Amino acid sequence: MSFLSKLLGTAPDPREGVRPLWHRVIELAREPSFYTDCKVADTVGGRFDLITAVLCTVIVRIEASDMRSESALLAELFVEDMDGQLREFGVNDVVVGKHVGRLMSVLGGRLGAYRSALLDSDREKLVAAVTRNVNFAEDADEDAGAQCVADKLLALSDRLTGFSDEEMLKASGIW
Repeated sequence: MSFLSKLLGTAPDPREGVRPLWHRVIELAREPSFYTDCKVADTVGGRFDLITAVLCTVIVRIEASDMRSESALLAELFVEDMDGQLREFGVNDVVVGKHVGRLMSVLGGRLGAYRSALLDSDREKLVAAVTRNVNFAEDADEDAGAQCVADKLLALSDRLTGFSDEEMLKASGIW
């Protein structure tokens, strides 16, 4: 019966359990200080860079507690959101899949770049990864901006270790 429920769409969507965390990732990436203090470009590209950076930080925390399925569900919500954004920007339905595939590849690459730096709390390595993966405003000192973003990601990573798995999924107190 569960196969039919899944096939016919009557089973609850498993992504709903991590949707509050996805929304919190977006809220954290929209934190104004990233754009004012760190001088991240307040553009579509700059916002995407921060979403992926914050999402990677959250995924690293989730993976540390063996919540692999929740990590995958977060990635699915990322895809769903990016698909919707591309369509909203007027990207043709025929090529949306290609664009989403590229965005997933970008997320995977950035997760690889950020993961070891976050796990080791290696600020220098994280600054280098941020420098490569974040767009800054035209008038920004990119080195200072990368250090600012890296410090904020390390602080977020430290805060996330204090939350239980249940608190992570509820996401209500994560700031």
